[in-house]
Amino acid sequence: MTSPKNWQIAPKDLFAMGPVVPVLVIKDVEDALPIAEALLEADIKVLEVTLRTPAALDVISTIAKALPEAIVGSGTVTNREMLQRSVDAGAKFAISPGLTKDLLQAGNEGEIALVPGISSISELMDGIDYGYDHFKFFPAEASGGVNAIKSIGGPFADIRFCPTGGININNINNYLALPNVACCGGSWLVSDEIIAQKNWKQITELAKQALAHVKG
Repeated sequence: MTSPKNWQIAPKDLFAMGPVVPVLVIKDVEDALPIAEALLEADIKVLEVTLRTPAALDVISTIAKALPEAIVGSGTVTNREMLQRSVDAGAKFAISPGLTKDLLQAGNEGEIALVPGISSISELMDGIDYGYDHFKFFPAEASGGVNAIKSIGGPFADIRFCPTGGININNINNYLALPNVACCGGSWLVSDEIIAQKNWKQITELAKQALAHVKG
């Protein structure tokens, strides 16, 4: 089974757009644009909006319409229906915490790139069977972290990962140093506390700090 040709953005290009992918849990649509604008100001363009809140699809739609320069996608996509809803909302990619064969097939049939989540070799092999070569490794720290991904790189040298889960500014460079890691997802840039305080400048500062840290 081969990867589709009709995705708007290839996962390879998506992973290359920046080393840090903010994982966003946004409860109120009114916070969507200030958060996205704060991240764009720091030159972070790829935004993963998790489908963990009732407002998530509206958040994606709001950002997609108002800020076309942002590459906004949906996270926590667990089935075919959620993938289609993400497309309808204007998402440019979708990320799942895990994978099922039906979701992999839906991704191959869909309009936007799907980045399936894996935490085991068997899941990875299922994904490869369906033509995927870019994956989310989740939950990264709980699933063996840097050592696990490094070990996977032996038999699967052509596979690229975006680890997410337990990653922060203190350990992100350990992941990015691996040849099979292209970028990392993290929620520390936009915490619930920062959103509650509406401290949008702090988001920009944390994002700039993170980019300087990984480039330094």
